[in-house]
Amino acid sequence: MSEPLRGAWARWRYAAKPASWPKLLVPAALGQALGISASGTVDLRALGLGMAFCVALLLFVVFWNDFFDRRVDRIKREMFPRGCSPKTIPDAILPASALFVAGAVSGGAALVVASWAGAELGRSHALAGAAACLAIFVGYSVPPVRINARGGGEWLETFGVGLALPLYQAYLQAGRGPASLEGLWLLPGLLLLARASAIASGLSDERSDRRGGKVTFTTKYGNAAARRACERLVSWGALAWAVGTRLALPQLPAWAGFLAVLVVLTNWRRMRAASAAADTDAFAAQARYKQCLHHALWRGGAILGVGLVSGLLWGARG
Repeated sequence: MSEPLRGAWARWRYAAKPASWPKLLVPAALGQALGISASGTVDLRALGLGMAFCVALLLFVVFWNDFFDRRVDRIKREMFPRGCSPKTIPDAILPASALFVAGAVSGGAALVVASWAGAELGRSHALAGAAACLAIFVGYSVPPVRINARGGGEWLETFGVGLALPLYQAYLQAGRGPASLEGLWLLPGLLLLARASAIASGLSDERSDRRGGKVTFTTKYGNAAARRACERLVSWGALAWAVGTRLALPQLPAWAGFLAVLVVLTNWRRMRAASAAADTDAFAAQARYKQCLHHALWRGGAILGVGLVSGLLWGARG
């Protein structure tokens, strides 16, 4: 094991995978921005409690995903002893029991925060909504359901990241249901980009997932088909945001919509340029490819969130 992982803090930090946190933090922040735009005010309590819930949910997902995927992770480590990044349990960074307990504590903390938010903010459905968000992951990874091993994992991730989480955050901030959120036109683009991200997550696990009996888009259709699907989805996401940002006006300033679409299209072109090299077992090239996709989703979503809030606070109305 490398020297930086010898300390307990370094081991837990590695297991928490902070580089992946924007996958949930950006949709959560965009949901908060939708709520701010709908309510016309910024409730700092709702913002703090909503993001605290998101961090607890993140840790729940990350720790339990490693715990329940440990068999397939061990297969990948055996297949590629030096070719892939260290695996938390197979490489003895942390024991399986520690990850299980940490995930359970994080999930419990998420529900406690949601209950607190319900009482503090007067949101009667806060705890039920939080339980639904956690249930999406339980269905994704936990036996006996374990949908991510049966071909439906990418769909659960798509709707969890692209719809359930931002709508829950908007509810905490505004206290309103989806029908009253004027910025809902932004969510189809987010869903398409979240779908692309979910499919891309299986690229680097193609052969190990197949050997472990795990059904994903990549194991079913192949690496090249998965990349083509990701590129189509990102281009459709750019189109959906181009249309949605116009329909979301005047809540969203025109500059924010333009920049978000530009960011997505720029990274779509970079994805296409990097695609040929990101073939089966080309882990470094796949990482570069996924980075372009993540930049499209995370940076584009962040720009839209900033635009919604600035449109309220500074009267920027396109």
